[in-house]
Amino acid sequence: MPRTALRVCPLCEATCGLTLTIEGSTVTGARGDRDDVFSRGFICPKGAAFGAVDGDPDRLRTPLVRRAGRLREATWEEAYAAVAAAVPALLREYGPQSVGVVLGNPNTHTMAGALYPPLLLKALGTRNLFTASTLDQMPKHVSSGLLFGDPFAIPVPDLDRTDFLLLLGANPVESNGSLCTAPDFPGRLRALRARGGTLVVVDPRRTRTARLADRHLAPRPGSDALLLAALAHTLLDEKLTDPDRLTRWTEGLGELGPALDRFTPEAVAPACDLSAAEIRALARELAAAPTAAVYGRIGSCTTEYGTLASWLVDVLNILTGNLDRPGGALFPLSATDHAPRPAGPGKGFALGRWHSRVSGHPEAKSELPTAALAEEIETPGEGRIRALIAIAANPVLSAPDGQRLDAALAGLDFMVSVDPYLNETARHAHVVLPPPPPAQSAHFDFAFNAFAVRNQARYSPPAVPLEEGRMDECEIHARLILAVSEQHGAPPETVDDRVIADTLARAAADPHSPLFGEDPRLRASTLSGRTGPERRLDMMLRLGPYDLTLEELGQHPHGIDLGPLRPRLPGVLKTRSGRIELLPEPIAAELPRLRAALAERPAALVLVGRRHLRSNNSWLHNVPALIGGSNRCTLQVHPEDAGRLGLADGGRARVTSDGGSLEVPVEVTETVRRGVVSLPHGWGHDRAGSRLSVASAEPGANVNQLLDGTRLDPLSGTAVLNGFPVELAPLP
Repeated sequence: MPRTALRVCPLCEATCGLTLTIEGSTVTGARGDRDDVFSRGFICPKGAAFGAVDGDPDRLRTPLVRRAGRLREATWEEAYAAVAAAVPALLREYGPQSVGVVLGNPNTHTMAGALYPPLLLKALGTRNLFTASTLDQMPKHVSSGLLFGDPFAIPVPDLDRTDFLLLLGANPVESNGSLCTAPDFPGRLRALRARGGTLVVVDPRRTRTARLADRHLAPRPGSDALLLAALAHTLLDEKLTDPDRLTRWTEGLGELGPALDRFTPEAVAPACDLSAAEIRALARELAAAPTAAVYGRIGSCTTEYGTLASWLVDVLNILTGNLDRPGGALFPLSATDHAPRPAGPGKGFALGRWHSRVSGHPEAKSELPTAALAEEIETPGEGRIRALIAIAANPVLSAPDGQRLDAALAGLDFMVSVDPYLNETARHAHVVLPPPPPAQSAHFDFAFNAFAVRNQARYSPPAVPLEEGRMDECEIHARLILAVSEQHGAPPETVDDRVIADTLARAAADPHSPLFGEDPRLRASTLSGRTGPERRLDMMLRLGPYDLTLEELGQHPHGIDLGPLRPRLPGVLKTRSGRIELLPEPIAAELPRLRAALAERPAALVLVGRRHLRSNNSWLHNVPALIGGSNRCTLQVHPEDAGRLGLADGGRARVTSDGGSLEVPVEVTETVRRGVVSLPHGWGHDRAGSRLSVASAEPGANVNQLLDGTRLDPLSGTAVLNGFPVELAPLP
């Protein structure tokens, strides 16, 4: 007989609650959980396809080990023995920097990906960490670190209470939101307008989100920082600022005006291709709204001035008094966050504590630019990366110049991939460790709850028992940590036991901790949970701000609602001054470069990416139910540009930029503005050796192959994936 089980969807940042239909051990259906405290029954096509994702026949079921040049099925013992024989030996001979780690964004969608990679990095001792953040959101982490002293203190728009929402470079109707966890983002936008609020969308494409807006501005791509600077200039120049209570916690307000004095609406209008009147009107509306929030995402982050744009988003929220107030932009407080502590100076945030070996890129948040990974592997010399551990990562498709990285990976001494698929990156591995399908794994959103528009906590135990021959994803990670640290064969629970002991010992010695003065061993014995990861989650909940337990979460299968976002300043501040540092030195040093952009001649044609509702980067192109329809790898071109260049709808074109050329099908549409073309991210499944039968049948083109990796936002090391110049030519 079919049964049902509840599960939080792990396929995008919206974290919707699902009700799964299960027959035997197979997920045969998924619908929205109407009683979920956060999503209230909302579901998107990705969630509806959960069963197809879970049961994809191309998922690996056993480890693979490379023998005589070929990957062959192996036992778990054989796989870990190969890791234990190779990695410690390389560390002993060449040192810790000889091993690199790459983390893909699926890590933030699993318990294992949240709990274990920091322990792996500590075991290796390497500084060569590359993640998807430098292909996406690192500018926001850097700007938050500089402003607030904590790169994870990212304010999110209070969608359910705001009167005015300004979205830049974001298309949440398609993406379901990013760094703003909000199930049914489209419904929340409609509710905003229904209660008399205003939605303004800034995007060079007329996206589905833009069609919902009261007003859509389509500036030239890459000009977000200039537009935001002009808005801030107008607020200051026309004395429309009202920081209110933020003044007591903010330093640098007096220096901001002179720093932005060149960015008048008239000065930036030509570069943005918007009128000065439009810019002034937007600034005045923003200032006049009872409450307002400014929110920028991938389109504004993955540009040449991504960190400045991210900083200016919060500058606007501060100048209008909307930071940290209901209806504005607030800091979430997740159930596994630290319990509130007395406000005061902190350690602050620093950039460039070390640099990459070859090109000298500064680290940001302990990470190096993923665009620099290939050169760190292929360039001889001390510190060359000889071994790589890739966890849920496919940088051959997601990073610039995938062909170069493809060749570099082939030259590694050793590579481990933790991935359910043999994809374009994993095919180079010497050992592949495949996690089980999501229905067989427990789930808690450590990362996304910290960006949620409402505080809540939900836990999903495995919906389906672990299939015979598979290994739990957390155990895969724990055994990997033991194998690389010369402890191969030790029980995997020793990793979790060590973390629990160390964490409770620190809590017992911390006068601000709720466990101060307690016996950590006694407290460890009271933790509940069937597994090490569950015991760690229970510990984090008990140490958190709501004094929850895993047992309580288990008694509320639809989740626990912890209430709307509340003001948290000055408690979130960890700057050395204990205040918001509005004009930090690295930002001030970048402003002259932005001023120089006012005199630059814009390129005739630039490219931007785009999101699809039924896709998430390169993950889901192997699921038949999520391929087709609008989810197509086409080059969108405005009719006037198509006519000028001799391109026809349904024809083909050659696109050329820094890194090379692609041949792509053309889609002529007025949804892109003149001078802009759009090609989606995550495609290019045409490399031999992968096992993605559906994706390889319709491979698409890898847009990142147009880039050579030299275009970076210098403060964050983030690749410029939007607004870069291209040339087009028709193909017969």
